[in-house]
Amino acid sequence: MYSKDGENYFIVDAHVALWDARPENQRNIHGKQFIDCFYDYHRNLSPEEEVWSYEEYLYQGGERLMRDLFDNGYVDHAIFQPAHLGAFYHNGFGQTEEAWELTSKHPDKLTYNHCWDPRREQQGLDDLQRDAERFGLKGVKLYTAEWYGDSRGWRLDDPWSYRYLETAQELGIENIHIHKGPTIRPLDRDAFDVADVDHAATDFPELNFVIEHCGLPRLEDFCWIATQEPNVHAGLAVAMPFIHTRPRYFAQIIGELLYWLNEDRIQFSSDYALWTPRWLVERFVDFQIPADMTEYAPLTVAQKKKILGLNAARMYDIPVPEGLDVAPVPQEAVSVA
Repeated sequence: MYSKDGENYFIVDAHVALWDARPENQRNIHGKQFIDCFYDYHRNLSPEEEVWSYEEYLYQGGERLMRDLFDNGYVDHAIFQPAHLGAFYHNGFGQTEEAWELTSKHPDKLTYNHCWDPRREQQGLDDLQRDAERFGLKGVKLYTAEWYGDSRGWRLDDPWSYRYLETAQELGIENIHIHKGPTIRPLDRDAFDVADVDHAATDFPELNFVIEHCGLPRLEDFCWIATQEPNVHAGLAVAMPFIHTRPRYFAQIIGELLYWLNEDRIQFSSDYALWTPRWLVERFVDFQIPADMTEYAPLTVAQKKKILGLNAARMYDIPVPEGLDVAPVPQEAVSVA
């Protein structure tokens, strides 16, 4: 929990990871390219005092994650969103067993989401059914630009992808998180395009599609899709650190999201360990849209509380302690278009 100026904020970090990018786990040069690109994002978008050394960035481990998130970072609950990247790393990039062990020890603090790749076809579907039972999955994280054999990406509206989404729905996996944001070397930029979100969201209205990184740099495309698809949500991973390096750009991002989606469909994420949540939470609570950006309304405390944790808590049925929720909007105050 974070407290400031008499207000208490329940914090859900909706996008965290445990990864292993050490040289012994790198399958090829692309494994090094990937983590080097991550580190460039970290180094260039972080305050100087928050920059880690390259060596500690390669692998953090569960003990440090618990300290950075829960002891020092104000986080009340966090959700693992792993990426496999088996073409680049021998044992995968996201560490399934370590993350699951940590979740099993701290179920009040951590939720584990898993991943799938529809190009694995029936074998992957069989694994999904076993994984759903083993992990008690409520959500998954998908990486449409991941390499697999000769393929360098896939689309949400591919036939095999639809079979996976149908199976997820049957298994009660309702929250589909998808990386649709800045490219990461050596992955292909166009494989992260948001165009396939529209089709899938329309055909699976009972699923929640959380678009991680809110489509950046395709923010306008994402907003036009999300405004017509009420089951499309915005994850702020990667967008958040611009609050430090480009505050007016961040104001544009959050202003557009609030205009098109409203505050009920936006989720805070530190994208740990790209960044740690402490400074992001502090700066977001203090942040206000510049007065001369009159096309956007000022941010309210209630909006910040929803974004920082309450929205993700509702999506994942995470209990919110008494007194930390926000009052519902009176029915008579809701306008009807």
